[in-house]
Amino acid sequence: ASAEIEAGLRRALAEGGLELHFQPQVDGSGWITGAEVLLRWRHPERGMVPPDEFVPVAERSGLIEAIGLWVLEASCLQLATWADDPALGNLVLGINVSSRQFRQPEFGNQVLETLEACGARADRLKLELTESLLLDDPTATAGRMRMLKSHGLAFSLDDFGTGYSSLAYLQHLPLDEIKIDQRFVRSIDRSAGDRAIAHTIVALGDSLGLQVLAEGVETEAQRDALAAVGCARYQGYLFGRPRPLARFEAQVREQVARQAAPVTQDDA
Repeated sequence: ASAEIEAGLRRALAEGGLELHFQPQVDGSGWITGAEVLLRWRHPERGMVPPDEFVPVAERSGLIEAIGLWVLEASCLQLATWADDPALGNLVLGINVSSRQFRQPEFGNQVLETLEACGARADRLKLELTESLLLDDPTATAGRMRMLKSHGLAFSLDDFGTGYSSLAYLQHLPLDEIKIDQRFVRSIDRSAGDRAIAHTIVALGDSLGLQVLAEGVETEAQRDALAAVGCARYQGYLFGRPRPLARFEAQVREQVARQAAPVTQDDA
């Protein structure tokens, strides 16, 4: 099955079977400030193949590097397309970077060349990295991050708090954001322990000058509990599932139109 998935992925990469979906990221007022870009594979016979089925195969086979480059290019092209659109031009896209991809010596230059070739602004791109990647070779990782950050890119630390690690590396890495993992969000409105963890992550972020975003926010009660501990940036089904480009754009345009609508006597 693994060999079959790998062969299918190679075909999808060559023939346009991969697509990007976008999950809104919002601020405290629910305003969409950007999106996490999520990879989807539309199989000719099977329909949508779930990422947890094909990503591990891509990692093992080394195909993840080519796929990661495709995601980078497609995201940069999208940012360039939006650049002059008043409704979409300020959005920031977050893309997940695999450790295998990030460790390539040419990765930093690849990112800069892709941004330039596509005509996208570096400060509209956020690279989401995992804790294990950052701990693997902290010195080389920090150097690569600093180089990209000097060109305007931002970095987000995904799934924060789920691995066992020293916090010391946080102050040495040029991060912009840490994401509270959804396992701490799921019961935050009912669990004092989860609230305490979220509160600690927010306090840590504040002291290091990092933004904090909570993932997996599905209910208003979860959002309210997060707001109560000082977290005011969210991602999750409450604000939108990952959706194809046209539906994501429509959601953003709708919020802009609502904001621009004149206040009538009835509204006041």
